[in-house]
Formats: sequence, C-alpha cells, structure tokens
Amino acid sequence: MWSWLRLVKDSVSEKTIGLMRMEFWKKTVDDIYCDSPPQQPVALELWKAVKRHNLTKRWLMKIIDEREKNLDDKAYRNIQELENYAENTQSSLLYLTLEILGVRDLHADHAASHIGKAQGIVTCLRATPYHGSRRRVFLPMDICMLHGVSQEDFLRKNQDKNVRDVIYDIASQAHLHLKHARSFHKSVPVKAFPAFLQTVALEDYLKKIQQVDFDIFHPSLQQKNTLLPLSLYIQSWRKRY
Repeated sequence: MWSWLRLVKDSVSEKTIGLMRMEFWKKTVDDIYCDSPPQQPVALELWKAVKRHNLTKRWLMKIIDEREKNLDDKAYRNIQELENYAENTQSSLLYLTLEILGVRDLHADHAASHIGKAQGIVTCLRATPYHGSRRRVFLPMDICMLHGVSQEDFLRKNQDKNVRDVIYDIASQAHLHLKHARSFHKSVPVKAFPAFLQTVALEDYLKKIQQVDFDIFHPSLQQKNTLLPLSLYIQSWRKRY
C-alpha cells in the first residue's frame, strides 16, 4: 500500500484527483477493519496482513493522512516539519513492520521513530537533484534561510559553500537520529533487527555525501554501491543495525 500511496503523489498533477484517491484508501482501511475489504488485490492482501498480525489501524491512517497533507508539494518550513512527515510515514511503516515481526516493545518503537526520521531526511536529500530537474525544492526553508540560500541556488545546481552548509546541517540531523536509534541497541529485542537493516543504506549515503564535501549534485551520489548487499548481510549476521 505504501508504494501505491507514493505513486498517488508522483502521478497526479491535480490535487483534487489525489485527494479522491486518498479518500479511497481511507475508506478501504476502514472497510478492512470492518472485515469487508473491497475486491481489489492490494486491499485484499492488506486485509490478510491485518488479520494475521493484528496490525494497528492508527499507523495505516497516519501514513494516508500525512501523504494527503503532502499533496500540496510545498517546501518544508523547517526541519521539524520534515521530521514530522517522516515520523508519520516512514516511522509508522516501521511500527507496522515490527508488529509483523511480533515485536511490541517500547525501546524498539523509540529506535523505529529515529530510524524513520533519518530515512525521511535522507530520502529528501537523495531526491533533491530529481526534484530540481522538475524545478521543485523541498529542503527545509529555515536552514536555507539561515545560510542565505534560495531555492534558485538549488535549481541552478550552485555548489558554493553556503549551499553545501545547508546540506551539511540537514545530513547531520539524519546522522543524529541514527546515533540515537543505535543507542537503544542493547535494549531492543533481536527479533526487531531485520526491520532496522535500512540503517546500513542510510549510513552508506551519509558517508558518501560527506566524502564529496556535501555536494548534493555530485555524480557519485547517484551510483549504486555494489557492496551494499554484503554490508547488509554482515550487519544481519552480527545481529546489529
């Protein structure tokens, strides 16, 4: 369902159409929890998952509600607004993943909250060149203003120090969330670790962006790390995230 909700925003140009589709998913989730899912493949599979794992309806609705609010395609006013979006989407998805794994633990939830926020921030950074090619900038305005950077600077792929300082500040916040998530490592049940393996990819991106001195448009940031699957395997084997 998450990929479908992302496609709603990516594929519609008129907000009204997007809102109609979001309303469909809201009603679908309500119907699922009333045991009467619509005869639609994704809805039916979601209904089975809800029944099998006793998934919390609140997390599903948070994802839909936040995606609906985000249809406006406006830049985040501040880093907190970006973090709130990430909490209600990425973190909610992790809470659901934990439930599927049979983990209902406060420390795991705290870790999931920080990892989700880190994921949201990194996703925003990674998508900046793509959004720029469509003349859109979603980076937090408060940090841009702090360094005297305009949206036009990103549209022109400006590589001045103040532009890189914006990226440094945003990336540092993602790194901080990863650090907080890992501080719960000894308290988080081992069963939860598979849900958190995305930290490997997040850390890989943050290291790469540091290596290019926070040049968000550097070509190397668009290249795949062929060793990433090996890193994921090693972290899984070591029972770490």
